[in-house]
Amino acid sequence: MSYRVLARAYRSNTFDEVVGQEAIATTLKNAISGDRVHHGYLFTGTRGVGKTSMARILAKALNCLSADEATTAPCLTCDSCRAVAVGEDIDVVEIDAASNTGVDNIRELRSNATLRPARSRYKVYIIDEVHMLSSGAFNALLKTLEEPPPHVKFILATTESQKVPATVQSRCQRFDFHAISTDDIAGHLDAILKMEGVKAEQAVVRRIARLGNGSMRDALSLLDKVLSYDPDHVTTEVVDELIPPAHDALAGALMTCVAEQDAAGSLAALDAALQSGRTVERFCEHLIEHVRTLMLMKVCGQDTELVDVAKSMRSDLGATAEQFDAPTYVYMVTLLEELKRNVKFSGAARSLADAAVVRLSMSRQFTDIDRILERLDEEVAPAGSAPSTGGAKKKLTPTHAAR
Repeated sequence: MSYRVLARAYRSNTFDEVVGQEAIATTLKNAISGDRVHHGYLFTGTRGVGKTSMARILAKALNCLSADEATTAPCLTCDSCRAVAVGEDIDVVEIDAASNTGVDNIRELRSNATLRPARSRYKVYIIDEVHMLSSGAFNALLKTLEEPPPHVKFILATTESQKVPATVQSRCQRFDFHAISTDDIAGHLDAILKMEGVKAEQAVVRRIARLGNGSMRDALSLLDKVLSYDPDHVTTEVVDELIPPAHDALAGALMTCVAEQDAAGSLAALDAALQSGRTVERFCEHLIEHVRTLMLMKVCGQDTELVDVAKSMRSDLGATAEQFDAPTYVYMVTLLEELKRNVKFSGAARSLADAAVVRLSMSRQFTDIDRILERLDEEVAPAGSAPSTGGAKKKLTPTHAAR
């Protein structure tokens, strides 16, 4: 039997198995229990957060043959449940809008929708990446979506809800699938590793969960790659061989050099990050996120819940965060965001990055405009009057205003 990747083998099969989207699962269960199932749903959210899995669970719940009516607990063993689970049920039609974008495809769908389901209660249409439909196809779908036959349900899924016309969205119940938290992903990975009989270091599991960036499927793909190297034991050494150092480690090394005003060390840290395979634009995104973490820890304290940082790392990051004031962090974020935009259209991306890193290393020489005005006030204070700060006159040293 061919190998099934973890993302498919451990896909949620019931509402109670859903990870990270419990509120949506509860809402759909209540809708089924109260006989308030809408004829059209729009599931939106980034990749790998459970949109298609939830759509299949809803289809099973509506059509489970072991129950006399729609149920919140499908049996998973009847012909309908098993066929839906693998996307082969005759009454649950999954359509990839990316390859079926035209008006003719939707006209065929409308024609088939008038036919009664072959064996189930409902004919369910799951249209994935619905935003890829053409404007003509959307228009052809509108009337059927607004007043479908009583035996038809539509479930639309998209990663780019802003591209779905408002006329379509208004005819559906919209559910926004948020990114799954690192804790939820790590807990799910732990459960899978136990079922697979694999020993794993908790720090490594946490790292893989964080690299998933809120996507369960991305995290499971990374875990699959690690298990292909060593199917019995997941260790830090194995992960370091297969996955480049975590972006926070590389960004942290660079920011340590910046805090020490070590321009040469900062350039070496940047080179190490780019040699690991990251593009300048991608590393800018990582560095912006790292600077944001430091800024929030500086402003809100080391224990703030606004950042997702392991407890073991908070003291070191907190110490680095104290090296700069809040205006300097704002300046850094602005500089890095400008760099990220510029490298997209430049043939000298590396040179721009090097210049920006050197400039970051000189960030202590940049100050807030309010401080400059205060010091100027001290310089121009009338003779015999005390400076506004109450101290003696100070000679103004060269400085630059942060933009």
